[in-house]
Amino acid sequence: MNTENPINEDRVTTSPGLLPYANHVGSPAIKPLDKGKIKGRAVSAMWEQTQMQMDQIRQQIELLAEQARAIQNRMEISEKIYLAEMSFEPLIGREYHLYERKNGSQLLSMVGPKEWGRSFPFSAFLASVKLLSDHTWEITLQGEKPIVV
Repeated sequence: MNTENPINEDRVTTSPGLLPYANHVGSPAIKPLDKGKIKGRAVSAMWEQTQMQMDQIRQQIELLAEQARAIQNRMEISEKIYLAEMSFEPLIGREYHLYERKNGSQLLSMVGPKEWGRSFPFSAFLASVKLLSDHTWEITLQGEKPIVV
């Protein structure tokens, strides 16, 4: 009777879970990782995400620039209106009307362009404007002659 162990100790491990390859037929297949492919996918995903975030920031910048232009325009129009003749104190939230006289001077009035009847005393209706709470003016109706800023 042969008592010799038929298993070759050089070909058997005591810790098969630590082997970098399958140690018998029933083991799951262990494939080496393609590190280039993994890095390529990661870089591609990184570019896609950062590009999307950069596009969002660009849109926000454009919106802020547009808002800044609107404020600047409102400021310039407001300065022009404050240079016009006013014989009353305008109230916040009310609408007034800006006219140009024949001599080129401007006047802010409470009377609208359709309320003058046949005797329109000005050379042009410039705009209907509303006084905002920050004391700037917003154009609610553009007249036949634009306000030159």
